[in-house]
Amino acid sequence: MESFKNAAVQRFEETQAEKDWRKKEGFNDIEAKMPSLKTIRGSSSLLDNVTSYLGKNNPFTHPVNSKEHSVWLFDNTAYQAGEGQPWKAEVTAAYFQKGSGKDESKVVANLAEVLGCAEDEVAKETIAKRMQPLMDSIVPAHTCQIKLAGSQVVKLGPSDRDGISRNSVVFSDAHKDGQTITSNAIGLESATPLTTTFADTTGWAVISDIDDTIKRTMTSSPLGILRTTFVEEPEPIAGMPELYKHIQSALDTPPFWYLSASPYNLYPFLRAFRESHYPPGTMILREASWMNLAGFLTSLTQGTEAYKVSRMETVQKAFPKRKFLLIGDSTQSDPEAYGDIARKYPGFVGAIFIRKVENVEPVNESEKNSPERFEKAFKDVPKNIWTIFENPQELYAKIDALEKIA
Repeated sequence: MESFKNAAVQRFEETQAEKDWRKKEGFNDIEAKMPSLKTIRGSSSLLDNVTSYLGKNNPFTHPVNSKEHSVWLFDNTAYQAGEGQPWKAEVTAAYFQKGSGKDESKVVANLAEVLGCAEDEVAKETIAKRMQPLMDSIVPAHTCQIKLAGSQVVKLGPSDRDGISRNSVVFSDAHKDGQTITSNAIGLESATPLTTTFADTTGWAVISDIDDTIKRTMTSSPLGILRTTFVEEPEPIAGMPELYKHIQSALDTPPFWYLSASPYNLYPFLRAFRESHYPPGTMILREASWMNLAGFLTSLTQGTEAYKVSRMETVQKAFPKRKFLLIGDSTQSDPEAYGDIARKYPGFVGAIFIRKVENVEPVNESEKNSPERFEKAFKDVPKNIWTIFENPQELYAKIDALEKIA
């Protein structure tokens, strides 16, 4: 249900803590060394670029070509306007021109040098693979078709100025709460599939952070962030996959939203990780397109608290009667964001679990993990709602208790 909006208007206020952190760790210096990406709209025709401003009424659209284009379908959550009403969902798709990246080898070599692995051929191959989604040009004014469960075929598009289409879909078949179905683009074997989770208006639901909550990052430095994203193999936090399976069982298969400040260009990478270790769910990523990799670091480190609050509000408006379990960590602004949303919407948040992360370089852990920080972040939030934990095993009994108050 998360909409991908024009990146140009997606600006969120940077907190003083974020400013201080970026200055201390030298983000601006590293960002200045990032390679340029010259392909955002370079491969699209003038007609496609101009007519993309016409939106859904654009009469000059084209169907995608499997030889020239790739399409990502973003997992979503279906809902009902009321009991007995048909299931609906917003289907978001991103359209790209295959092989349109320019100077790819130069960009990979540049990033490898910055990360100190210029002589590591395996590392450079990994960088090239993960960089690809950031280098292919977006494709406006195009459409595609997807086949939902059964025989229902739906046309998506046209893609807008940012190569994104959003279409409201009404499911013709009957479905039930907690069910998931997978849909695929027709004639596009390489397209990222779409998993839809069906969620009633009431019950428990989960919003989870990704980095250092369910995926190991353990660094706050700009070079460390780049290395864990583009070089290292993603690794789940010990005990968290088992915990999330327990949440599924104990809370009657709640819908999951995975909320991250990572850009949507990393969707295939993060989706593959989530699919390997965690329950299906809607992945909410930051909308952004850039001309250089500096924007990647900016997306992850500026205005993240306001961004996460904004996206949680979107979910709250769609499911105002659901009780939400929020799961995050202490490395960035999860406590503050979760405290904000709990105060703003009393009754919306049923529980908050914050993982206390230690041995992160170069984080000032005495400050990040101090009781004073958590007390301030959760001021006026009932103490029985929020929990700071180190080992996921600490949470099993608390989760079992949640079932009784849903």
